[in-house]
Amino acid sequence: MSIDFMFKPFEKMTPEDYAAIGFKSGLEIHQQLLTDKKLFCRCPAGRYSDVYHAEILRHMRPTLSELGEYDGTALMEFKTKKEIIYRINRETVCTYEMDDTPPFMINDQALDIALGIAMLYQCVMVDELHIARKQYLDGSIPTGFQRTTIVGVDGRVDFNGRDIRIIQLGLEEDACREVSDVGHRRVYKTDRLGMPLIETVTAPDMRTPQEVAEVGQILRRMVRSTGKVRTGLGAGREDVNVSVTGGTRIEIKGVPRIPRIPRLTYNEAMRQWNLLRLRDELARRGVTTASFDTSSEDVTKHLKRTRYMPVETAIKAGMVVHGVRLGGFRGLLRWQTQTDTFFSQEISDRVRVIACLTVLPNILHSDSPSESLSSSEWTAVKRTLGAQDEDAVVLVWGQETDARLGAQEIIARAKEATIGVPSETRQALRDDTNGFERILPGPDRMYPDTDLPPKKIGAERLAAIRAGLPPSIQEREKWYRELRVPVDLVGRLSVSASAGLFEQAVKSWGLDPKAVAMILIQYPKRLKKKGLPPLPPDTKAFEEIFEAMRDKRLYREGVLPVLESALRSRRPVKDVLPPSAQGNPSEDARRIAESLNGRRFLDEGRRMRRAMGLLMADWRGRVEGAGAAGIMAAELKKVKP
Repeated sequence: MSIDFMFKPFEKMTPEDYAAIGFKSGLEIHQQLLTDKKLFCRCPAGRYSDVYHAEILRHMRPTLSELGEYDGTALMEFKTKKEIIYRINRETVCTYEMDDTPPFMINDQALDIALGIAMLYQCVMVDELHIARKQYLDGSIPTGFQRTTIVGVDGRVDFNGRDIRIIQLGLEEDACREVSDVGHRRVYKTDRLGMPLIETVTAPDMRTPQEVAEVGQILRRMVRSTGKVRTGLGAGREDVNVSVTGGTRIEIKGVPRIPRIPRLTYNEAMRQWNLLRLRDELARRGVTTASFDTSSEDVTKHLKRTRYMPVETAIKAGMVVHGVRLGGFRGLLRWQTQTDTFFSQEISDRVRVIACLTVLPNILHSDSPSESLSSSEWTAVKRTLGAQDEDAVVLVWGQETDARLGAQEIIARAKEATIGVPSETRQALRDDTNGFERILPGPDRMYPDTDLPPKKIGAERLAAIRAGLPPSIQEREKWYRELRVPVDLVGRLSVSASAGLFEQAVKSWGLDPKAVAMILIQYPKRLKKKGLPPLPPDTKAFEEIFEAMRDKRLYREGVLPVLESALRSRRPVKDVLPPSAQGNPSEDARRIAESLNGRRFLDEGRRMRRAMGLLMADWRGRVEGAGAAGIMAAELKKVKP
């Protein structure tokens, strides 16, 4: 990577620019599966509620791997000394999830779905499942580990004529939902815990931020085309891996929406590039890992009368202030890392996460351009720390233990700057920058699960799953275009859970493809805009609609009123269908035409609209609109004066 390369604004970056910095990115996509039960117990899946009946308090501690090693992430989490609170709803959690009873055998419904999706990715299928435990000490799983397994490896998907490699497809249990994380206390809801989840891991084959989002959409559409995954907020979550030449793999966790990926990955590439430039600037100043020089002291006594409010408030509350000298760092705490973000934020994040100093601001530094301490206070602090003109000073405050740990983390993060880019897991922030979350986990957090035996995957089972796979998205879309389905509906219908019902309605029942597509895709949105509750996740309501259309009891014009009536009355569709047609629409059309004879209208179009309004008041949904219009036009012509 050339040190002379200048990062451009996001909108002006080109593929050639990303190639110049060696941009590489891969995805880890987590998608909940549409199952009745959870993965390793028989609690119901998909029931979310803010109601809880009990709380459980836990403290997490790391365990040794099989090789007698501690995982670095586990040790970092242990340093935070968090109290973990679980809010439990008795209808969605059992003793298995609290690690009080052994797991059930893996959910076969979830396993079949995962195996089918692995086949869509053209993976090499495993012939025997082995369950492993993956350590999580952030408290997101009460047991301290997640049960996970691999169902397929070495797959591929097509992206504009080139292969994107799928390293593996895993099947695992979902974690808790976080409620809050303040100080040393973290609170979770457990309703999502244990739900079946697949993890798709791609190779770092994407070369621009836009490619990452495009591949994410391809993978999202592929899994949704099965109709066997959950949709909606939180059902699918992306982690993005990013690196540049000279940097390292950084994992950005919890990306909530694919459209945010381009700016998030752009900012991470910028961060790594700027951290490498910072390392080179430190080396130019003679600051290396070997020569790194620092000191730390309690400087509370010099700030007893400070007017800087955050420090003043802390001291009055009985807290202490620690100062850290960073030799040769003067001016570098204002070194830009991401968009409108500086190196001091890297330090503040580390202090917030590990020392649990979550009230911001949590640090103050001598490179800050804003008013803070008085000049005499800075002079006293610098003298105590032995700071010279070329040094920077950082202050951190809190309870004694937290402030001391915060000072240690300031030193650790500053020393890492002499190396370049530390291996971290980072969290996506609302402004599409990212912040420190934890040290990047290593292989020491994985170990075999001794509670569950290996499970054979037979050839017959794989053959049955393969036979039931849906057509590819490309095949579906080609067929829809041949049927002249509206262009704006083709893409959405191809990944809809109702794609199979569309095929049945068109092929078996002979219904109009355009009408069926509009009813399945557009009508639920129209109902939502009216503030009505969502349709049930199954297809029963639409099946009853299409059966009535097949039997000529209902036409497209009447579908929306029927669905609205069913939702408002909370009754099945079959109970609110209009009665079978009685009488003759031609006779009613003749009567209406005669009643309008002699009345004046500005033009014939208005006469026709008035007549159709009267006719369809009784016949809407029970006759085809175009046919009724033809009948009405003929009758009006007969009585035209």
